[in-house]
Amino acid sequence: MQVIKVAGLAGALMVLAACGPRGPLVARAAAPAVAVSTAVIAPQFGDANPHDWTGRRPESYPVHGIDLSRYQGEVDWPVAHAAGVNFAFVKATEGGDRVDPAFRRNWAGAGAAGVARGAYHFFYFCTPAEDQARLFIETVPRARGALPPVLDLEWNHLSPSCRERPAPAVVRAQARIFLDRIERHYGQRPVIYTTPDFWETNAIGAMGEEVWLRAVADHPSVRYPGVRWTFWQYSGTGLVPGIAGRTDLNVFAGTPASWRAWLAARSIP
Repeated sequence: MQVIKVAGLAGALMVLAACGPRGPLVARAAAPAVAVSTAVIAPQFGDANPHDWTGRRPESYPVHGIDLSRYQGEVDWPVAHAAGVNFAFVKATEGGDRVDPAFRRNWAGAGAAGVARGAYHFFYFCTPAEDQARLFIETVPRARGALPPVLDLEWNHLSPSCRERPAPAVVRAQARIFLDRIERHYGQRPVIYTTPDFWETNAIGAMGEEVWLRAVADHPSVRYPGVRWTFWQYSGTGLVPGIAGRTDLNVFAGTPASWRAWLAARSIP
């Protein structure tokens, strides 16, 4: 399932029905909700290595945000939000035993600033999917109003201990185990983040999931022909007020109205 544009309450309800859980949910105590701003702020971002875009450019999309981990250091979240960070996906976990040391700080800071926040997990192919889902659940609160979780699928080319590249069918099967377990806990199906090479090699499109696509040299319509996407990561060298280092920049696929409808449909209940 992918979402591009919906409008109004009826559209939001249709998306909610499409994005709902595929199986019985496990009742869990939810963390307190945090107020999320639904007013869209225009981005005031720079780029340390800007791309000369042809075709549709990232700035033609009104809703921008970031993803980040410990490598971005201390973030001034109110400043970042005022500069156009409307949403942020924060790294939470990696494999079956690694928690990003900045996760709790970034999670709390983004929420306190009113930024729509979500958490992502970097998948390892040397660890059972069940163990990885368990670590994510132990780390990330089920916070009402948070963005759906994200499963980051890409090759672990920099890992000192896990460089396995299973067959595509195995990749997809392991990913589904993770997605199903996380959906049962949080009440929302995770979004899949991936890269062009991983997408092509493993036929990720065959999974039929909502996707967040990396494409830093061409529009997603060029790198992923015919694919409907919800988020596009268009730069890895963004310069954002409130963040000292470079960070990834992203856009949402639709209008401010469809962004608000998507939030209503896809936020953690």
